[in-house]
Amino acid sequence: MNLFSESTAQTIEANSLVMTIQPDEGIALKFSSKVPGSGENIKPVVMDFKYGESFNVPAPDAYERLLLDCLLGDPTLFTRADEVEAQWQIITPVIEQWEDGIGSSVDLYRAGTVGPKEADDFIKADGRRWRPL
Repeated sequence: MNLFSESTAQTIEANSLVMTIQPDEGIALKFSSKVPGSGENIKPVVMDFKYGESFNVPAPDAYERLLLDCLLGDPTLFTRADEVEAQWQIITPVIEQWEDGIGSSVDLYRAGTVGPKEADDFIKADGRRWRPL
């Protein structure tokens, strides 16, 4: 039996990979799985990792780790000078074109909002959608 036939596929929720940036850093993977046993039941399941809940220590504040590494002389989280120069080589032509009015505009949005209408149009172009907050 094909559990994922066309008629069944319409009732199964789409898989989703959700990355939470701040303030509760984490990652979740939601997908459909066959319920154990002889039946043909399919149920959504979630694999969920939340940084703050997975360890017995509080997560450091945004710049706490960076400042500590700076004081300890650990350059791991810092960008090297050659990397910065390479980044500027890539972005400088883009900035120059924006300043000259060449190319498309950038759609900006106010802090605290879910984003401009253009973001919705962009992701819907290939049939996807933003996950509700």
